[in-house]
Amino acid sequence: MTEEERRIARRTFLGVAAAGALAACAANPTGGAAGTEADAGTNEPVAEGSAATSATAAPAPAATSGPSPATTAPAMTAAAPAATTAAAAAGGTGPAAFVPNGSRSKPQVSLTFHANGDPAMASRLLDILRGRGVRVTVFGVGNWMQANPKLVRRMLDEGHEVANHTWSHPTMGPLGRSVIADEIKRCADVLTSLTGSPSPWFRPSGIEVPTPLILDEAGKAGYRTSVGYDCDSLDFQDPGAKAVVANVAATVKPGSIISVHFGHQNTVDAMPALLDLLASKGLAPVTVGTLLA
Repeated sequence: MTEEERRIARRTFLGVAAAGALAACAANPTGGAAGTEADAGTNEPVAEGSAATSATAAPAPAATSGPSPATTAPAMTAAAPAATTAAAAAGGTGPAAFVPNGSRSKPQVSLTFHANGDPAMASRLLDILRGRGVRVTVFGVGNWMQANPKLVRRMLDEGHEVANHTWSHPTMGPLGRSVIADEIKRCADVLTSLTGSPSPWFRPSGIEVPTPLILDEAGKAGYRTSVGYDCDSLDFQDPGAKAVVANVAATVKPGSIISVHFGHQNTVDAMPALLDLLASKGLAPVTVGTLLA
């Protein structure tokens, strides 16, 4: 091709391109090029289907410029019910409230057992409680309850409450959100399968005062109350039966929630004297449900 022929071809190509651009402007007077979607806020072209399109095409300003409301409202309307449904599935009640004791105006206390350990010791404690006509609240560890369903049934049959004390009894303070949530939920599932209810009461393991994260996840799991205690027998340290009774005597008062444990022989040995101590102070042992009613 000669130099003159190349110049003619170039002028012809530029003329065709210019004509195409004029046609595109006529077809899309808002300023967006064919095959693109204008940003509703700035009218700058944004490639269709890009991340920028998703971020800028949906907001409310689109109602006054850019795409018509009909193209953006349905997506925003559909998102709201989904968010509401997710919140409802997560519990929707807010964080659980931490309650370490009941009313100080009633002559009642609650014995709360952490249920784990040797089931034979648990049976002996239940024998003592039944003989004295005492009802308590048992915070059961999920895998322990799953392994001892007959004991759980006995507790219910004898009028005791059974509540959530996590699935595997970890030290919960340093745990992440997903692990905390799983510990609470798995125990709730065991309770539901064995008793027909997840129980209204939750107590975290390995920590006396729950962190905001623990309370948040307890609330999401449906628990409104995280039950603490203000009277610690320290029986898990195995100090001996007399020390267990003395520890309770030192701090118990009307409305106290007392912490004791299954799986420790000194607790079994101390229980008759402990019940005598409460009677001498005019304090009736009741379940958490009765204490907090």
